[in-house]
Amino acid sequence: MGFKSKIKRFFELEEEAVELNQYEGEQYEEDFEEIEEYPKVKKKNNVVSLQSIQKNVKVILVEPRVYSEVQDIADQLKNHRAVVMNLQRVPRDQAKRIVDFLSGTVYAIGGDIQKLGDNAFLCSPNNVDVTGNISELFQED
Repeated sequence: MGFKSKIKRFFELEEEAVELNQYEGEQYEEDFEEIEEYPKVKKKNNVVSLQSIQKNVKVILVEPRVYSEVQDIADQLKNHRAVVMNLQRVPRDQAKRIVDFLSGTVYAIGGDIQKLGDNAFLCSPNNVDVTGNISELFQED
């Protein structure tokens, strides 16, 4: 085989490859057109409105009389509800145990506990933001 025939042969193979690629490209376009004919699937919308979440925030007012009621209060906090607690009707030693228990609960859920008055506390979960400090007013009186 001479040099000229090798070059001819090389270019013939190249032309066949180009023709083959063109055919495959047409085949892909036909396949794509067939796919477009299928009905389009609706995508799920995973977006949650923050306004709807804020509307569901509740504040629970409680006035426990015995230490055993503290678990119900902790359950309210676990359910993302803020709790305002009045401890006037509980003996001082039990009130201290209730505050200690709820302090641990609030810490575990990433919330906050604040003293509102002599016997009143606000326990809030992590989805409730509390700003300001009113304890200074009580110190002035």
